[in-house]
Amino acid sequence: MSSDLQSVHTDAAPAAVGPYSQAMRAGSMLFCSGQVPLDPQTGKLVEGGIEAQTRQVFANLSAVLEAGGCSFSDVAAAQVFVTDLGDFAAVNTIYAEFFGEHRPARATVEVSALPVGASVEISCTAIVAES
Repeated sequence: MSSDLQSVHTDAAPAAVGPYSQAMRAGSMLFCSGQVPLDPQTGKLVEGGIEAQTRQVFANLSAVLEAGGCSFSDVAAAQVFVTDLGDFAAVNTIYAEFFGEHRPARATVEVSALPVGASVEISCTAIVAES
């Protein structure tokens, strides 16, 4: 691995379900892998529908961002994947709760399936504040 790249890991988010890092820091950029609604303590998909799944995704993403020295206010771009665009309004409402007035660039895409049977997955890119 290049010395300019640093893998980011936290036990407060689920372990990667494949051969990838929870996030990679490259200089002042933090690239967060997609988070699905797995409970980091049990490793199981959370129950409760799209709202519960979306909240868990944001909790996981928050933990990864924090481990990388960032927060939602540092996110420059987000990618949202849902298995049903009919869930867009519910996901969007929760998305707005977590980002507040901050409005990163975003793409939302309906996909046929997501890992572990999830209904939503979100990845993002953040700018790490100068220390």
